[in-house]
Amino acid sequence: MKKGLLILLFSALLFFVFAEKATLIKVEGMIDNGVSFYIERGIETAVDNNSDMIIFEINTMGGRVDSAAKIKDAILNSPIQTIAYVNKRAISAGALIALSCKKIIMADGSSMGAATVVDQEGEKQSEKAQSYFRSEIASTAEINGRNKDIARAMVDEDFFVPGLNEKGKLVTLTSNEALQYNMCDTVVHTDEQLYSYLGISSSDVSGITISAAERVVRFLTNPIIASLLMTLAFLGLIFEIKTAGWGVGGTVGIIALVLFFGSHYIIDMADYIELIVFLTGLVLLGIELVIIPGFGVTGILGILAILASFFMTLIGDNPTGNDLMNAGAAISSSFIMSLIGIFFMVKYLPGSKFLDFIIIRNQSEKAAGVSDTKFYKDLVGKTGKVTADLKLTGKIEIEGEVYQAISKTDMIPAGDTVRVEKVEGNKIIVVKNDK
Repeated sequence: MKKGLLILLFSALLFFVFAEKATLIKVEGMIDNGVSFYIERGIETAVDNNSDMIIFEINTMGGRVDSAAKIKDAILNSPIQTIAYVNKRAISAGALIALSCKKIIMADGSSMGAATVVDQEGEKQSEKAQSYFRSEIASTAEINGRNKDIARAMVDEDFFVPGLNEKGKLVTLTSNEALQYNMCDTVVHTDEQLYSYLGISSSDVSGITISAAERVVRFLTNPIIASLLMTLAFLGLIFEIKTAGWGVGGTVGIIALVLFFGSHYIIDMADYIELIVFLTGLVLLGIELVIIPGFGVTGILGILAILASFFMTLIGDNPTGNDLMNAGAAISSSFIMSLIGIFFMVKYLPGSKFLDFIIIRNQSEKAAGVSDTKFYKDLVGKTGKVTADLKLTGKIEIEGEVYQAISKTDMIPAGDTVRVEKVEGNKIIVVKNDK
């Protein structure tokens, strides 16, 4: 009796010591560089936790080709056995991810395929893009013992697989078709069947979830949010060029730039080259702001350099034609929105109360001889001399007193004469005195 109990206890101990452990990583939604960053972290975590296998639960309609390629490389380089669990669908980029794994298990009723490269409107991309992805998916299938011709037929409708598709039709496999053509290893109805097939139980599986920081990065690198950040950066920096001192406009612009480049740097879409180009543009804008009056070639070159750094960041590595068009569209829309914003800023901001909020006044102005008088009605019609360039705002001197003024027209350089056209509260609005 005691001997039997000892054997039972020893067997239980061996089970707990040698039981296989699995890490579950869910691959859901749009495949982008935020997802690739999360999956790469998940693989590293599984290795650090001494997991015996990684299960990628896939349910996606696809996404960026370069992001899928990064995920494919990370999976192929994994020192741990990789299993794709296609739960519902592995379409387009999802098919490449599934074929990257050593084993493929499909839930009953799921599908895999339809991997041709299309744009956001569903239009087929260039042959160059198709050729690249066709080669990627075929070589990935081949290295894992899958049928490379079927993989090619998922990308290119001109590839004909007898008995599986008609010429001119892309291949999308049902779970049973995938099993029949050895594109998956088994079909399961429940998660329990999945774990049983792998020789583990649900208690042996630990999940990797996307972290709050990764969610923030994915949010910031979303094309819509990235466009908004670029617009805020344009408006903030250009407004700062047009105003005296340093204000909220410049601060907002810098924050937007940090969020844009920081989030893309984290997911490896921005590298030192993009940062160097961006910083060069920022330096040129700084020279335009501090040293050179007006807005000329230096400022234009600065903006072009920043635009180029944005474009390089958005396209990422191995961009498709779709990636290039999306990046161009994002930058163009941001630039157009910025121009519209600048128009309204120049036209309506000088007379608005909002200007008081977004310009940070120098608290030592009074000590420096700047009048803090709140009633300037008597100044209307008087002329004065510009003491600090009026780039929307600046300083003027009237009868020995220094005032903060707002230019109603273009930049007025220091030394020119201006005339007070009107006063609104404590805002002195001036025009260049051509008389």
